[in-house]
Amino acid sequence: MKLRIARHTTNLKSLILFYTTFLNLEVLGSFEDHDGYDGVFLGIPSENWHLEFTVSEDLPDHHADKDDLMVFYIDSIANYETILKKFKDNGHKEEAAKNPYWNLNGVTFSDPDGYRVVISKNF
Repeated sequence: MKLRIARHTTNLKSLILFYTTFLNLEVLGSFEDHDGYDGVFLGIPSENWHLEFTVSEDLPDHHADKDDLMVFYIDSIANYETILKKFKDNGHKEEAAKNPYWNLNGVTFSDPDGYRVVISKNF
């Protein structure tokens, strides 16, 4: 099984920069004017999942709340600290998670669309 998480946005360039710079995801592919949509696939080449972000003339109608999370489990203390440093060095402020579990087991930030991203320990 493979997994794709797809989200419509108005911030395509900002999302690409966010996920490639801070989480080291790679651009796996992209498309332009596919039935009125432009988009990008971000992920890790060896994994069976990726994120897709699209833009079109239609504006997104999102209603995310503080429990809508994408959780990235980091595999080593060195990678975890490097990722957190990138966020903090670039002015991203840590946010308190609504669910206390994530405050104990990770750090939460918001992406350019306002969706929460948890950097969690997996080591």
